[in-house]
Parts: sequence; structure tokens; C-alpha cells
Amino acid sequence: MREQSKKYYYDLQVSEIEKIKGLEKKPSLLMHTCCAVCACYPIQYLTQYFDLTLFYNNDNIYPESEYDKRFSELERYISLFNEEYGQNVKIVKTPYRGTEYVKNLVPLKDEPEGGKRCHLCYRLRIEEGYKYAEENGFDYYTTVMTISRQKDSRVMNEIGADLQKSYPNTRYFHSDFKKNGGLEKAAEIIKKYNIYSQNYCGCIFSYEDMLNRVKNDYRS
Repeated sequence: MREQSKKYYYDLQVSEIEKIKGLEKKPSLLMHTCCAVCACYPIQYLTQYFDLTLFYNNDNIYPESEYDKRFSELERYISLFNEEYGQNVKIVKTPYRGTEYVKNLVPLKDEPEGGKRCHLCYRLRIEEGYKYAEENGFDYYTTVMTISRQKDSRVMNEIGADLQKSYPNTRYFHSDFKKNGGLEKAAEIIKKYNIYSQNYCGCIFSYEDMLNRVKNDYRS
């Protein structure tokens, strides 16, 4: 029973895919995407079943040069992927509003990584993408973040399911991309395409934590 609960969202993912396989036309899916590292495997997996568009809205990333670097790497990967696999994955990029965005997180700045600050950050970005998906007629919406070892897939899926109540015309696609060898498949793709792998999640608080870790490692 405990093992089944760990696979709950993966089982929902597989169940939905089975339904989609029976359709005459691939449904459209908008996927919130934070970086090429997280997105590379889900993109390969999802394009088998969906007409896929990526939504890059990551105002949490600090500094802006890092935001641009992660986007450029995502663009590079998508260009290579589309050419190699004959796909037409598109990317929607929102303007960078890091200074405005971080004000939402400051009251929770002392929260540990993965705590309430991160949960708020997930929700803000997932909801922005969900709103875009609904307004632009996408059949499905999801986030790439369930592939991360550092992020709780349950939290992400609960946010998506809750938001679906506000955006009923776009179905939330439950996922746990790390399951069934997803992380291992991602590692192979990262190596194949020499994808840039960042060493912190994104926000200024995780950036500062990373600098402290590096400093402590250097001292030891």
C-alpha cells in the first residue's frame, strides 16, 4: 500500500496516456518548463502523445543573466530535438520580472529549501501558466517540475488539481516524470547533448545557499 501511494501520480499519468492513445488527433498540452535539464526527458516522452508547447515563466531565477542562460539552453535543446525527431515543439517566454516577483517570497525568506517559500513559488508559476493555457485553448496543462529529485511530486500535483477548479476548460495532466527510469533517461539525454546543469534551484535565496555551500566546501 505504501509503495502504491508513491506511484499514485505516475499511475494517473499512465492512465491518462492510455486514454489519449485512442484519440484520432493529438491533444494540445502546455507545459511549464524551468530548464532544459528538467525538460529534456519529459519532452521526449510527451511529444509521443501531445502537440507540445513549453511555457517559460521563471521570474524566480536570479540573476537575470541566469534566467537568460537557462532559456538559451532550453532553446538550443529544442532546436536540436525538433530537427532530430521531426517535431515542432514551441516555446512561449514571458518577460523577466525578477525584482517584482521576489517580493512575494521575501516574507518566507528564512524557510528551508523545499518549504513554504518554495511551495508558494511553485504555485505562482504554475498558476501563471495555467491561466495562459486556459486563455489560449490548450486541452491540457502540466509542469515539468515533477521530475526533480528535490521537489515533491505530490505538492506539484495537488497545486495543479486545485487550480483546475479555476481553469475548468484545460485539464491538468498529473505526472511523476521521475518514475519508471525518468531520471536515468534524463541523465542520458543531458550527457548526449551536453546540457548545461545549474547548481541551484533558481531564486536569490537558493543562490545564496549555494554560495555558502561552495564556501564551506572550500574551507573543508
